[in-house]
Amino acid sequence: MAERDAERRRREDDAPRLGQMVPGLLSLRLEIAEREGVAEVRYTRLVVVDRAPALFIIRCTEPRCHDGEHDLTASVMHALRAHLTSFDGDDDCNGSVGSMSTACGRVLHFDAVAAYAA
Repeated sequence: MAERDAERRRREDDAPRLGQMVPGLLSLRLEIAEREGVAEVRYTRLVVVDRAPALFIIRCTEPRCHDGEHDLTASVMHALRAHLTSFDGDDDCNGSVGSMSTACGRVLHFDAVAAYAA
């Protein structure tokens, strides 16, 4: 897992900055809910626009999941470039669980709120 986290950090370091990619973006808040069946993990991610990478990859929270992540980059960047102030989306985990390489099954839902300069 440490190797995967290091790779994620390298991708974030190499990515262009969000403030450069979406001029005028002042703030971005992501309300995230990751669920599998009835189990759910909820949290809020406040994005520091000036320093944040234009990359939205979130690691799966299922402890048994191998190589699972949710790549929200395309949908989030599309909405931000269109200057949408609120948008949402879903993403299935691409990882696997257990020795039988069963699909993880976690689904991430996000609600985003963005503010832009006038």
